[in-house]
Amino acid sequence: MGIGDMRRVETERCTDLYYVDPGVYEVPGHTSVYLLDGERPAIIESGIGKHTDRVLSALDELGISREEIEVIALTHVHLDHAGGAGELAAACPNAEVVVHEQGAPHLVDPSTLVAGTKQVVGESGWQFYAEPESVPENRIREVTDGDVIDLCDHELAVHHAPGHATHQMFYHDPANDAVFTADVLGCFYEQFDTARVATPPPTFDLDQCLDDIELLRDIDAETLLYSHFGPRPADGALDAYADVLKAWVARVAQTRRRQDDDRAAFKHLLGANDVPEGWSDDLEYGELRMNFSGAVTYLDQQEGAATGDRERPTTE
Repeated sequence: MGIGDMRRVETERCTDLYYVDPGVYEVPGHTSVYLLDGERPAIIESGIGKHTDRVLSALDELGISREEIEVIALTHVHLDHAGGAGELAAACPNAEVVVHEQGAPHLVDPSTLVAGTKQVVGESGWQFYAEPESVPENRIREVTDGDVIDLCDHELAVHHAPGHATHQMFYHDPANDAVFTADVLGCFYEQFDTARVATPPPTFDLDQCLDDIELLRDIDAETLLYSHFGPRPADGALDAYADVLKAWVARVAQTRRRQDDDRAAFKHLLGANDVPEGWSDDLEYGELRMNFSGAVTYLDQQEGAATGDRERPTTE
């Protein structure tokens, strides 16, 4: 599947559901945006703001007019999930933009989110992003755990899952027996047998992430709709990712103990990291820096240490 391509989700119970690759970070197979062609058509996730034209082209291919889109549902406000929301909202004038109540202010004024992203990914990583457009406040619907987005022939049941980020939630679509997983189960790229971690600062919490996975287990959906990347059967995925998460945090902790400081620990992990096919060095650097920083912050909090006690990785 290449950048700009769209496919139908073909698991047994999914109907009228498609996903498009908008080319986030200029590589194929990184980020999915989902299109639900129901009675109330919806877009789930937005990608970053650079390539919303590819999402809109997919709507055209499906014969869905932009005025027909009634919901743009975001799992959380990290820019790879919500950075294109302002552009999509402008193009789809009748759509309400659904987001967790803690994330809504960042859609109206994304400046803090942008500054935090730049600090985490560094200058080399920021080249893959775009400054997000603001979403008008009157277009936003704030939701929280237990709410339901009614799409007539489908519904999206909201489940707060704050382990990855406090403003993260996932959506359960019972009619499709599927879950839009956000980053609860990390990033599942085609060339790997299991998911890679998604552990960004400042609020990554390993224990809460494991609780979020248990919530998915209780729902027991047949199909997992990864934001990174595409649909996959649920069999074995939850246990596998729980193991990956725990192993990653343990690896970061062990590497820190063996290195002089966090800069050296990061460089060691970077040199030993498996890079997905087609990724540039800058992209891999930014992704690993983000995941390393989140694990370090979590570990320091667990140890009761001040955040500034240890030197952080830099782009230098």
